[in-house]
Formats: sequence, C-alpha cells, structure tokens
Amino acid sequence: MTVAENKVTLGFEAEVKQLLHLMIHSLYSNKEIFLRELISNASDAADKLRFGALSNESLYEGDSQLKIRVDFDKDKRTITITDNGVGMNRDEVRENIGTIARSGTRHFFQALTGDEAKDSQLIGQFGVGFYSSFIVADKVTLETREAGGDPEEGVRWESAGEGEFTLETIHKPERGTKITLHLREGEDEFLEGWQLRSIIRKFSDHISLPIEMKKEVYGEDKEDKADGDEKDKQDEYETVNSASALWAKSKDEISEEAYNEFFKHVSHDFKEPLARLHSRVEGTNEYTLLLYIPSHAPFDLWERDPKHGVKLYVRKVFITDDADKLLPRWLRFVRGVIDSDSLPLNVSRELLQENKLLEKIRSGAVKKLLGLFEDLAKNEPDKYKAFWRDFGQVLKEGVIDDFKNKERLAKLLRFSSTVSDAQETSLDDYIARMPEGQDKIYFITADSLQAAKNSPHLEIFNKKGVEVLLLGDRIDSWLSEHLTDYEGKHLQSIARGDLDLGKLEDEQEKQALESVGKDFEELVGKIKKTLENKVSDVRLSHRLTESPACLVSEAYGMSRTMERILKEAGQQFPSSKPVFEVNPNHALIAKLRDETDETRFADLALILFDQAVLSEGGQIEDPAAFVHRLNKLLQQVIA
Repeated sequence: MTVAENKVTLGFEAEVKQLLHLMIHSLYSNKEIFLRELISNASDAADKLRFGALSNESLYEGDSQLKIRVDFDKDKRTITITDNGVGMNRDEVRENIGTIARSGTRHFFQALTGDEAKDSQLIGQFGVGFYSSFIVADKVTLETREAGGDPEEGVRWESAGEGEFTLETIHKPERGTKITLHLREGEDEFLEGWQLRSIIRKFSDHISLPIEMKKEVYGEDKEDKADGDEKDKQDEYETVNSASALWAKSKDEISEEAYNEFFKHVSHDFKEPLARLHSRVEGTNEYTLLLYIPSHAPFDLWERDPKHGVKLYVRKVFITDDADKLLPRWLRFVRGVIDSDSLPLNVSRELLQENKLLEKIRSGAVKKLLGLFEDLAKNEPDKYKAFWRDFGQVLKEGVIDDFKNKERLAKLLRFSSTVSDAQETSLDDYIARMPEGQDKIYFITADSLQAAKNSPHLEIFNKKGVEVLLLGDRIDSWLSEHLTDYEGKHLQSIARGDLDLGKLEDEQEKQALESVGKDFEELVGKIKKTLENKVSDVRLSHRLTESPACLVSEAYGMSRTMERILKEAGQQFPSSKPVFEVNPNHALIAKLRDETDETRFADLALILFDQAVLSEGGQIEDPAAFVHRLNKLLQQVIA
C-alpha cells in the first residue's frame, strides 16, 4: 500500500456530525459515562473473542488472559482504554466508527428530551456509546487489529470530532483495541487515579473480566521505595473491579445497586428495571437465569432485529446474543443473561436451534418469567399496569404464537371495556361481573378504542347493562381468532354472525321483532336487491336501539377490522360481503319502507349502507357519490 493509499481523510455522515456536535456542546451533566461506555464496548469485544476462540484457538495468539486496562498521563493529558479482545479490521472500523449512521443514531435523536441529565443517559441505549468520548476529549485516537490478523494490518482512526476523521494502516503487534482520549481543558478531574477507580467501581464493577490500572504508591510507602523499586511498583497493574460474573453469585451477596448497574450494562438502558428474576436450576440440566423487565419499552421493540436481548453463556463463556434462540419473540423485551453448565462449550450458533438442552432451558425460562408476570399482577398491581402499558401488545403475540402457554398468558391479558376505558379488565374480572344467565364473553374489535366505544353494535348491550370488552389494538383482530374460549366460556364477537344473547334475551322483545318482521319483508327484499353487489344478506336487527343500520360479518368469516388491516398491508384476497342489518324501530327505516320513488329509495339505501361503513371505521368505496347523494337529499329537504 502506498503512502497516499495508506492514510485517508474522510467525512462523517450528516447524522454523525449532528451527534458529535451534541456530545461536544450539550451533554455536560454526567460526563463520567464515557468511561462506562468504552469499558462496556471493550467487554463485548472480549466476549466475541472468547466465542470465536472456541472453534479457532489460534485467535488468542498465545494470550488467553483477557483484560481491560485503563491508563492516564497527566503530562500528556490523556486517558487510554486498552483491551485484548477481538479487535477490528479496516473495513470494520469504517463500518462501526462513524461513516454509517445506523438506525440507533436516528432513534437517539428522536428520544432526546432537552434535559441534559436524561439525554446523557440515552447514549449507550442507542448504540452510540463510542461517541461519548467527545464529551471530555477534543481528539480521540483509536488503534486496533483484529485477532488472527497480520500485525502490519493494524488500523489507526483519529478525529477531533469536527466532521472529519483520518484512517491509516499501522504496525500493531498486539491484537485488540486501544482508545486514547486527549482531554479538553477543564477536564483535569479525570486525570486522577482515585477518580477513575471510583467511576469504574460505580459503573463497571460487574464486568466479568478484570479491569486493570497501574498501582499507585502513596505517602510513606512512596518515600520508603528506592527509585528502581518505585518504578517497578508503579508499572505493576492491579484489578480495580470485582471481575466476577454477577449472576453466578448468590442473591445474598448482591446489592440492589449491583443488580441495577448490571441491568444497565446488559441492556444499555439508563433507568432502573421494573422487575428481575434471578434463579438457579439444578439437576441434569443446570443453568442460571438473571433476567430483567425494563421499566419502559426499548426503542427497538418493534424492529425486525432488536439490538439488545438475552445473552447466552456456557460456564461464564459468552456464546451468543441471538435472542430468538433463547426466548420466544413475544419476550423480546426481556434483558439479561442465561448461563448453562450443561451445554457443550463448542456448541455452534447454528446447532443451538436444534439443541434439546437449550429447548428445555428456553421452556424453563418462559415458565419462570410467566411466574414473575403473575406475581406482579397479583401482588404489585401498579407495577403490572406500567408493565402492561409498555408490553401488553407484545404479550398478546404470545397468545397467538405460543399454544403451550396460551392459558397462562390469557390470564395476564388486560382490556378496556364498556365498564372502564382503562386497559385493566382481566378475563377473570369480566367473568366475575357477568350477570346471571350470561354464558359468553362478549367483545368487539375496531381500529381504535374510540371506534369500539361508539360502535352501534353495542346498543343492545348498553341497554341491558351487559359488559363488552373493547379491543382497539391492531393485533386484537389476530388475538380474537386464536383466543376463542376461556375457562369454559366462549368469546363471542358482537359484530359477527346472528346475535345470540341466550338467557339474557327478552322473550317479549324477540316475539315483537318476529311479528314486525312480516311488515318489513318487502322492504328487506327491496334493500337486498338495491345492495346486491355490496351485501350478502339483509335482515332486521335486534342489536340496534338507536342507529338505523349496521354491518355484520358472517359467523365464520373474517372480521371487518381484520379485512381492513390486511388490505392496508397490501394483502390480496377476495373480499367477503357483510350482512346489512336494519333497525325496524328507527324513523329512517320507517321512511324508507314508505318511499315510492325508486331513485330516492336507492339513494337512501346506499346512504344508509355507507353510513354503516363509516360508523365501524371503514372507508366508503366512492366518497364523491356518497356526498352527491347526501347533498341531493338535503336540497330536497330544504326545498
């Protein structure tokens, strides 16, 4: 490589420039987090090397003692963080340090609050922790070489955080990464050994590999040493952190603060967790769980590939953080560690999917987490409300995808209802409030809670004082297809099929509707003929008390809400025709029955149909025609 090719100056992408400007000029409230983030990255690099060395021991290059070192130089005003982890090649440096603004950077900006203290804590959560170096440094130099790589292919990256960086190839005998921070004026507090030790113990004590600093000689000890002895002493490193896997300790040995700091490390979160589970399972398949429920939804909860999940260790050796293999997708918000004593160390990521021991671990972890959720719901209702607010929709995925645990998950569901708008009604609560004679759990799905609350299908239930669950989340249409029974009671959509109120139905009302049906036979036939391309049937309704008409899905057909969702997603399928129900006691229907003008009759029937579509949150096929018919009728009324 020629000198011209060796060193290049490149520009950061726009979002990274914005991020650097923020780091330099705004986030002053909690400067010490830079050390937490750089040590966390170094720890991840060591984990990756450990895993790679399971199948290729030569990656250790004769040095399997993984460690992180933190040095400082008061004269040069630098802090250096060195690790002997997996390192990076030139392409990886360009990829990871600044030329590509990942989605995490974008989410980071969206989450900013304007509160410096809060914003500074967001850094690690969104995967932009390296840039926190520029909070205290006016120049950052990174030197790295990938494990197993050519010493002549080391890489130096350097930037003053002003929009550009240089990249060059260097000779680097040791693998791993060394980051040197050239401190800004006024940041002298970070050039004190006691201060750096204090920060490490505060934020990184739980890191499972040693974090080392040079021993410092104080007071009389320093005076007693000869010059040579003193130099030897000062070149000797000592471990600053406890350097043991937190999850392997007994619960009695771990403080609440240590638990919380470990959560922040594994989740890159900045708030304390909502709840945790620390459990050791013994027997033929031994493993330890240290799992956390975040106190708020992670930013990547709805992304296809979440960045932070549960990490799998085998006898304290990191194996993978592929969350889908460790927990089902509906538990993707869980953070933490699973450490197995029974899995082989050389298990490959590909074989994990078929490993029976891992499947048992996965099943056991799910059961333990369900127990944690049940305990929150029973004993800490306020915490469970917060949990449901952030993770309720994800839990509903479990009912759909996890048949084995569907019953336990169903008990954890919470809904709005005609009794309370708040999503706090469980199925058990609903059953406990059912009046005598009710044998079904009634619900309605809609595009929103407001649409469900205002549905005309509720009218007869409101009149009789029968509670109906209001399902206004998009996922509820799928949920209702999979959760059809609970505790021996059928879940019945009030917008599907012929309404059967069972013993709740008033016999006199039923007989009255049957008797009036003869008077409306001709009208029903005429409406059916007018709307023959839009509806499958027309019938008199006994679910309406105030509205003139509504649409009902066939008993075993797809719900109207589900059809709309699938169409919006671009799914192609033959649309089903709804049943059109009319209220014989409504003045408009009486007027329609007496209408003799065929054109006017057709206009009225079509307007009523389109109104029924709108009332359920749907879109009418021809809005212009609807407005034209409505205007024409209004003109006739005015005239």
